[in-house]
Amino acid sequence: MNITEPKFGVEELELVKRCLDSKWVTQGPLTSEFERLFAMRHAVEHAMATTSCTAALHLAALALQLQCGDEVVVPAFTWVTSAHAAEYVGAKAVFSDVNLSTFNIDPVALEAAITPRTRAVVVVHLFGKAAPMDEIMAIAKRHGIAVIEDAACAVGTTYNDRPIGAIGDLGCFSFHPRKVITTGEGGMVTTNRDDLANRVKCLRNHGATGPAFGADPSKPYTMSTFDMLGFNLRLSDIQAAVGVAQMARLDSILAERRRLALRYSEMLAGLDEITVPVDDAGHTYQSYVTRLSRDDRAKRNEIMEHLADRGIQTRPGTHAVHRLGYYAKKYGLQPEQFPNACRAEDTTITLPIFPGMTDQQQTEVVKAIRSKLG
Repeated sequence: MNITEPKFGVEELELVKRCLDSKWVTQGPLTSEFERLFAMRHAVEHAMATTSCTAALHLAALALQLQCGDEVVVPAFTWVTSAHAAEYVGAKAVFSDVNLSTFNIDPVALEAAITPRTRAVVVVHLFGKAAPMDEIMAIAKRHGIAVIEDAACAVGTTYNDRPIGAIGDLGCFSFHPRKVITTGEGGMVTTNRDDLANRVKCLRNHGATGPAFGADPSKPYTMSTFDMLGFNLRLSDIQAAVGVAQMARLDSILAERRRLALRYSEMLAGLDEITVPVDDAGHTYQSYVTRLSRDDRAKRNEIMEHLADRGIQTRPGTHAVHRLGYYAKKYGLQPEQFPNACRAEDTTITLPIFPGMTDQQQTEVVKAIRSKLG
């Protein structure tokens, strides 16, 4: 049993065919439609498709003009690119511990990590559960720092009925196959700020800044100017065609994931050794991540191997990034500096959850866990 699977249908095939028949396969009308649908769903003024969420985070750092000497606070338990985005532009990733109950950044630890050099915080909405944005936004305002929402796991997630990606200065989403909807690879940057949107649009398109002042854009000899150093981080219309079809099924996918997640929590109730995710109305369960109630990495690994022997795929939640070689060596970081992040990496188990998962498959997963713990 796979840990996750994307859901496709004839709609994706039909839109891809329409794209191929049009002969317009690079960024074009279907990308614009995908962006429009995404912006509407997430209540933002601007949504800009990119090649990946990694690219989206990189563009966010560039749009904020982060640079050498700047510091960016990042949760210590996340995927590596949450921190890489700061390092790409010469800034320094400064880690902050997480709340072990939610796996999201701890506002108290966040504020303690802020220095006069802090320019931004990357707030990760891990596994589809929103971080505590009211506290985070208040801290950011107090210290005059920007907020990048790493919403890679949070397509459709809400916080107090507000869509994620519309609260901070910029939001960054992923369409990797493990995410709620997918374009194979792909990402999106969202913002309500015109200035940041204009920079992202320019930077993802080689740094193109439009025709020179006074030039007639209708003339065949008029070319764009390039006043910024940019990149080629555009999404193709072939991928966007899949994205448009996926957006049409988003609500049904989210409803199914939530039903499956709540059923898992009900079936795992009463197992003292397992802690289930903290639920809230806006949680979209991009992943269903449990953890052992005690700090026992060896026992966690035994459970995962037990499930693997029965054909059930699992994985740890994600990394304690400060323990990875690049960051540990560059900044002399020790595991004990961020103990909750270490506990989260060592004790989490991501269980299979995907569209079309049957009750029988879920029962099989829970039965395998109970047989090992019994």
